[in-house]
Amino acid sequence: MSLRTAFEQRYPHSGGRMPALRERLIEVAQAFLEAGQGDANAEQRLCSVDDHVFWQQLSEVLLGYRLGEAGIAFTHQAIGPDFLIEHEGRRIWVEVITPTPAGVPQSWLAPAGNGVRDFPHEQILLRWTAAIKQKAEVLLGNPAQQINGYLTNGIVGTEDCYVIAVNARLLRGFDGMSGELLGISQFPFAVEATLAVGPIQVSIDRNTLESSQPKHQQRYVLHKRVGQPVPADTFLDARFAPISAIWATDIDEGSVSDRPANMVVVHNPRASNPLPSGLLPALEEYIASVVDEEHYRLERVNGSASRSAVHPT
Repeated sequence: MSLRTAFEQRYPHSGGRMPALRERLIEVAQAFLEAGQGDANAEQRLCSVDDHVFWQQLSEVLLGYRLGEAGIAFTHQAIGPDFLIEHEGRRIWVEVITPTPAGVPQSWLAPAGNGVRDFPHEQILLRWTAAIKQKAEVLLGNPAQQINGYLTNGIVGTEDCYVIAVNARLLRGFDGMSGELLGISQFPFAVEATLAVGPIQVSIDRNTLESSQPKHQQRYVLHKRVGQPVPADTFLDARFAPISAIWATDIDEGSVSDRPANMVVVHNPRASNPLPSGLLPALEEYIASVVDEEHYRLERVNGSASRSAVHPT
């Protein structure tokens, strides 16, 4: 099956802006393939009828497109992470993953009707932590399973930056449009998954019944119904210092036309090779600075894409 045929079958609608969007998407995907920016099976994966396979590959196409639009040149190596950016003498690797919605309630993903629905923030956050864990192991390896990672194999150098790009497109809620980057804390899921930020809480004194000022919980682990608790403090753990940042995105087909892509960068305060701020296209960046062994300061700053971003009403 050709790329055009596959896209015409996946996006068959002929009304409105769809034909133009479909043509633009085919053009962007074809340029990605012709430039050798994907693996040898990239076209096959783009033609897959399996949504999960398709979106894993299309995410690379869309993020590569955003890098190009931002004027950031990159290459794709035969072995190693998805993108290699060379910036001011430094190598920056970007590994892309699109979490599947396993465990996320169908009532959120594809509800039967309208009305108020629960926000399955814990289930969504578990998909973020699983995605970050998976790509961390690709870099660091898994000693328990005697699996070497990119660092041990010398593919990613000890002085290179390593960024995990997470596209949350498949974790969207019932409206099918709004990006699911913000968790229950009102910080991005990428912050909750790496910096132990939990929901906002208020403490009430049992004797005086006076309440404290609202503040965020410190949530170092997530408890699952089955299995061991999952760490939510990746960037506070020195073992993960080789990970420079999380590039958190919710990017879809519309990003090749005029729909703004929802993107933020969360920096690792303990990174052995910090990612330069303002490099990757993002609306916001979250920069944590270590105060002492028990505290850090989290700052939110405008990203490189914030000035040109057009927010939908």
